[in-house]
Amino acid sequence: MSRSPIQGERLLGIRENWPQFSLLVLINACVGGMVGLERTVVPLVAMQEFHLTSDALIFSFIVAFGLVKALSNVASGMLADRFTRKAMLVSGWLIGLPVPFMLAWGPSWAWILVANVLLGASQGFTWSMTVAMKNDLVGTRQRGLAMGLNEFAGYGGLGITALLTGYIAARTGLRPEPFYLGIVYALVGLALSIVAVRDTTGFLRHSAATPRTDAPTQHAAWSLDPESATRTMFGVCQAGLVNNLNDGISWGVLPLLFTAHGLAVDDIGIIKAVYPLTWSLSQLGTGALADRVGRRPLIMWGMIVQALALGVIGFGVPSAYASGIAGALLLGVGTAMVYPALLATAADTSPAARRATTLGWYRFWRDLGYPVGALLAGIVSAAFGLVWAVYLAGLLTFVSGVVAAFSIARTRLQAAEVIPTVFVTHDADGVRPTALAQTQLRL
Repeated sequence: MSRSPIQGERLLGIRENWPQFSLLVLINACVGGMVGLERTVVPLVAMQEFHLTSDALIFSFIVAFGLVKALSNVASGMLADRFTRKAMLVSGWLIGLPVPFMLAWGPSWAWILVANVLLGASQGFTWSMTVAMKNDLVGTRQRGLAMGLNEFAGYGGLGITALLTGYIAARTGLRPEPFYLGIVYALVGLALSIVAVRDTTGFLRHSAATPRTDAPTQHAAWSLDPESATRTMFGVCQAGLVNNLNDGISWGVLPLLFTAHGLAVDDIGIIKAVYPLTWSLSQLGTGALADRVGRRPLIMWGMIVQALALGVIGFGVPSAYASGIAGALLLGVGTAMVYPALLATAADTSPAARRATTLGWYRFWRDLGYPVGALLAGIVSAAFGLVWAVYLAGLLTFVSGVVAAFSIARTRLQAAEVIPTVFVTHDADGVRPTALAQTQLRL
């Protein structure tokens, strides 16, 4: 007896679809690199080149980026469910093409803000589509791992770029040389998306046309009542928002805080790179762990670890550099615990035909954390100082972890999922089903 797909069946899984899955991982590394262009350098450009003195005004580029990205997440999800994933992916890269040029040579701060509007729109389409397309290619049993690999690539690209831009800026100046990397990312990402990527919408159409008893995978949404699904999505969305509130504060506040403590640009670049690189690498393990132990424990404890990390950074003991490195490591681990588990939970609660829309709404609320964090940081920093913005973010993160734990726990999403697997035999009469095995997955 041998196991083979029934005629016309599209097999789901990372191994079964590894060429396209690997290509999407590479593309998302370029997507992350586009955001990494700004992590170290842009706050310093605002202060040193354009001589902005208001923290709120300096953080305005994060507000512009976050608001547009949040809205683009929703738009791209709805459009992808109506049209195709590939069309949305290519559109996102076309929107992002001018960004590195505007960051490198923009003559005023208004140009930087417009670049961030375009960057937010581009990220909303490109990163959302790499998430949706990977979810199309794999079943629920590998969803955590798939999201871990996706976010590993994206934040790995972000971290490496943050490190490189800090290194380049320390030796050549803040502009334009650090932004040359973005030109490469945009051209490579666009070319691969047009030439090599295949659309994954066919996987959804096949899933929708397949009877439930014969489907290669069943999604947790089938067993969730509306109240449980709503409760789960509330817990997921508020945790995502607070998580990115932290990221927005790390993006805008920490470079200025470390500069105030006398750290050099390349030292700041190292700290700023440690956080996303730790986040990236750790997701190789935490994504798969979410498939084994369940989503809820990783979300709760990940938020608590992030709160601890922000406290370490704020205290600045024994030195700003040492506490910055230690805090960045903890912040990266905590975020890695949370990120793939949140994405996988959002996908778990949605039927396949509406998955891109559901993920778009989750990413809308999550990415609202960028403008909320930037506005909060501007207000608190102006009134009490930069470090108090960090402390407040830590407190909010701890509370969010507790809320997520209670919200998601009540949905009983951790119940085992039954996945039927059809075995077929080859004989003189052709291919016919002979056995139905069942495996269980802890959600």
